[in-house]
Amino acid sequence: MRIGFVAGETSGDQLGAGLIRELRKMVPDLQCEGVAGPLMQRAGCDAWEQADALAVMGLIEPLREIPRLLRLRRMLFERWSAQPPDVFVGIDAPDFNLGLEMKLKARSIPTVHYVSPSVWAWRQGRIRKIRKAVDTVLCLLPFEKKFYDSRGVDAVFVGHPLAESMPLNPDPQAARRHLGIDSTEVVAILPGSRRSEVSRLAEPFAAAARLLIDRHPELSFVAPMASSELRRLFEKVLSETGIGDRVCLTDGNAPQAIAAADVVMLASGTATLQTALLGKPMVVAYKVAPLTYFIARTFRLFKTPYFALPNLLTPEPLVAELMQGNATPEKLAAAVSSLLSDSDARQKITAAFANLRKELSRDADRLAAQAVLALATRSSSSGAAH
Repeated sequence: MRIGFVAGETSGDQLGAGLIRELRKMVPDLQCEGVAGPLMQRAGCDAWEQADALAVMGLIEPLREIPRLLRLRRMLFERWSAQPPDVFVGIDAPDFNLGLEMKLKARSIPTVHYVSPSVWAWRQGRIRKIRKAVDTVLCLLPFEKKFYDSRGVDAVFVGHPLAESMPLNPDPQAARRHLGIDSTEVVAILPGSRRSEVSRLAEPFAAAARLLIDRHPELSFVAPMASSELRRLFEKVLSETGIGDRVCLTDGNAPQAIAAADVVMLASGTATLQTALLGKPMVVAYKVAPLTYFIARTFRLFKTPYFALPNLLTPEPLVAELMQGNATPEKLAAAVSSLLSDSDARQKITAAFANLRKELSRDADRLAAQAVLALATRSSSSGAAH
């Protein structure tokens, strides 16, 4: 059996690697190929292109990358048209993958999209494209399957792999000892995994940390950096703010940094779910290019009342959100300080996040692998597979 993959960025690489490992248990002679990151390659995927080739975001910023991405998509389509896989799995990167999936499906190649695009939050018109492009959507979140079921799209709720991979009861003291932090209060700072995120949030986060030190003199900070480039960028801002000696910078290792913290201050994204699954209270900021924000606000592209993912998954919102102009040092510091000063609020949030973890922990890799093989089998028996 041959399966084609296109995974976008680090998170897609992680999902793809887990899926491939489970598929190989079920189909030992499996062949995997396509766009893959280092984890997928180690799991046995032949990489025609690296996953970070798709690492673009926003409404305006990716425009300059369009010619390169179109060339890549054309190359993939031509190769798989010439030698069709038994099934194609697009992992995240919907703006790239849905177009490719539509073309492959038109050639009778079964298609799976792993990680639902946020159609329930914005650009809901994409559901028509998804219906044309995808045979099965693999959903990480429970409410997504209901959304697709009501719109006639086959979907499987597999749960979220992070729910299984995060430590069940993280030990803050052990994490602090490992990081060399000797403090009674710790705040983790995660300014993002992309240069665009860090360039917008580094200064307000650093300035907020400066204000927090004035209010909580014994406070220490830990900041896991996604790359050496982002570390240099954030280190420079911390030095300019005068708090470089109060922040422990680590290369990666975000789970341990979060585990060490009482409160986490971070950029919106997958890390917010990671933080929730570790049971940590948080304050979330979101900043995009001004034109991107203007377009999204003017045309009311956002369809949900919250942008922090944990707030969409718990019965009541538990996460402070500060978007665009509201993500000021003063407001960030006030929100973090409020949580540091209220142990009852922190305990309530931790308990709610423990329930969320149970709901999302479903052995996602195995369920996703079963769904992919089920589609391949159905298509083969109906004569659609190649």
